[in-house]
Amino acid sequence: MFYLFHGEDEFSRMEAIRSLKQRMGEDPAVADLNTTVLDGRKITLAELQHACDAIPFMAEQRLVIVEGLLSTLSARGRHQDEDKPAEQRSEELDELLTYLPRLPSTTRLVFVEDRSISRTHPVHKLALELDCGYVKEFVLPQESALHSWITERVKRYGGQITPQAARELAAFVGNDLRLLDNEIAKLVAYTGSERPIGVDDVHLMVSYAQEANVFHMVDALGRRDGRTAMRLLHQLLNDQSPLALLGMIVRQFRILVQVKELDERGMRASEIASELKLQKFVVDKGLRQAQNFSMAQLRTVYEKLVETDVAIKTGQLDAALALDLLVAGVSRR
Repeated sequence: MFYLFHGEDEFSRMEAIRSLKQRMGEDPAVADLNTTVLDGRKITLAELQHACDAIPFMAEQRLVIVEGLLSTLSARGRHQDEDKPAEQRSEELDELLTYLPRLPSTTRLVFVEDRSISRTHPVHKLALELDCGYVKEFVLPQESALHSWITERVKRYGGQITPQAARELAAFVGNDLRLLDNEIAKLVAYTGSERPIGVDDVHLMVSYAQEANVFHMVDALGRRDGRTAMRLLHQLLNDQSPLALLGMIVRQFRILVQVKELDERGMRASEIASELKLQKFVVDKGLRQAQNFSMAQLRTVYEKLVETDVAIKTGQLDAALALDLLVAGVSRR
């Protein structure tokens, strides 16, 4: 049987693959011996067939995972510049389509693609036509679907969460499911499954809550609202050391400089997120926030932040006083 697992939700894809591996038997060592992972951008069809035709060792099945092969064999799109010419890739795709119906019954072949594959792709179409084919698209949940995902994930850990807390958690972390899963596990452990997770628990336990408050403070600086920025600064200082807080502020302004520069080059938000290895919701917020500053202002603020860091670490200024002066100075720019 062969599977097509495709889409941007890497976390859920990996869970599905882990589930397939668990079905191979109770002994993890035997499952590992019967699992082969291949780089589809480099392997030949002969190597793939050799892996699939191998006999399972002390088990009824073997699992072959090949990553990125279908995108690589496509003669269109971003893979035009691959080492293999389009004609060769087309021939190998035809060979693959001929081989898949003859796949040994003892082999589970999984095609893994980190982006959605069109229903017109020959392997996608074949998987839908054959009884031995299976297709699953993994799409990152958005808005209400994300809130539902959080609620169900909390239940899986044996806990409960209020709708308001689920929305707050989604707002802080976004749809990075791996990070969300980590935070949910931490929240369930904190509440001990004795009561539903509430908004206050999210604010207390989720590290992103502090970053969100830094974001709001930078928003106030962008509006030149010194009073609000100073109030938020001192709220943050109640929970963070001055140096740790300065590091978070530096990171936020570094993001603003980077996203504004790439935006001015004409890059889309999704491209910026990929380039900077940031979550898209962070880039979206950064783009909106960067509109409050010119590039010259952002660079000046960033340079001032670096100077403040040096002044604190060399003992020239008290850390809390240095942050007060910094916020006051930026508010007046």
